[in-house]
Amino acid sequence: MVEDLGADDVCALAARHGLVLDPGTVRFNEAGLDYRVAFASAAETNEQWVLRVPRRPDVAANQDQERAILDFVRPRLPVAIPGWRIQADDLIAYPLLPGSPGLTVGPSNQPDWHFDPSSKSYLQSLAELIASLHSMDAAAAAAAGIPAETPDAVRQHWAEGLRRVEQEFRIAPDLLAGWQQWLSDDRLWPARTVLTHGELYPAHLLLDEADRIVSVLDWTTAKVSDPALEFMYVQLISPAALPEVVSWYREATGTAEPFLVERCAALIAAGPLNYALYALTTGLPEHRDAAAAQLYPE
Repeated sequence: MVEDLGADDVCALAARHGLVLDPGTVRFNEAGLDYRVAFASAAETNEQWVLRVPRRPDVAANQDQERAILDFVRPRLPVAIPGWRIQADDLIAYPLLPGSPGLTVGPSNQPDWHFDPSSKSYLQSLAELIASLHSMDAAAAAAAGIPAETPDAVRQHWAEGLRRVEQEFRIAPDLLAGWQQWLSDDRLWPARTVLTHGELYPAHLLLDEADRIVSVLDWTTAKVSDPALEFMYVQLISPAALPEVVSWYREATGTAEPFLVERCAALIAAGPLNYALYALTTGLPEHRDAAAAQLYPE
């Protein structure tokens, strides 16, 4: 199993793809649900590498789509993103990007924060990053192979997801009623769709010493979709800072998103629903059990 891979196993895997690593430098980051991530140095050059090992076959099946996203975004974004040197069903590898992660997960699954998420420098660079993403040509992104939703399709995606989860799980009445109200409230849905990363939270962001974002990781969820997705983690982590982030975003784009606080709150409240859909995608009993506990707390 991927979870059982040790340093020597990762080095052997990399060697099969022509990358010779120093086993003594291998270290793991267990935060990813889809990939197990390791860091290591090349044996001869000491170049630092990132290695992503898919946890499930369905993850590997989406590699070409993720590569299309990276190829489209890379020349258009003012920060660094992964440049894959190895792409195979059992391994993705690329040179380490600049910056340090804002958040990592420790051995006991506890979050380890490496900066202040209310830092003005961080939040301003986040607003600039979101503005840059949302200013890209959404039609060109779709033409490049990036998944794309219309505003109506965003709501339909969640409606269909709820129907699917209702068929597979028991849902607490208050959760179900809240999601049904969300689906029926026109104020809580986008009037436009834009290119989104989808998970712009500090575990996917690499920062410099001044807490500015210099690199962005994990583009597996990127698509043309609801702009509120990018602000959701600000509302979740630093809610008092959201108005300032929105102000910087509006200055950069000339656009204001209506009812953004309410839309972010609704997306946060949909977390158990989103996780249940993920559990169904993986087919793994441990995720299904965890989703069931969230959907119907005892």
